[in-house]
Amino acid sequence: MSTNELESKIRELRQLQALIEEATAEAETIKDAIKASMGDSEELRAGEYKVTWKAVKASRIDTTALRKALPDVAQAFTRETTTRRFCVA
Repeated sequence: MSTNELESKIRELRQLQALIEEATAEAETIKDAIKASMGDSEELRAGEYKVTWKAVKASRIDTTALRKALPDVAQAFTRETTTRRFCVA
């Protein structure tokens, strides 16, 4: 791909990313309005739609506390991974 083609693709990518950000922000605003309408209710029905907003419990290991309390155990179960980060500046 030539430099001009790359520049065009990058410009197109940035424009699409901006559209995605705008759409995501708009979707979050709509979600917040629906949640406000629901109040403390966990379920809402509107015509053909059923909306649920329920509390979900999750358990996670506090790795910071584990490293402080049992550093050898934390080290034994620590796994290093490598990924590639794509960024356009």
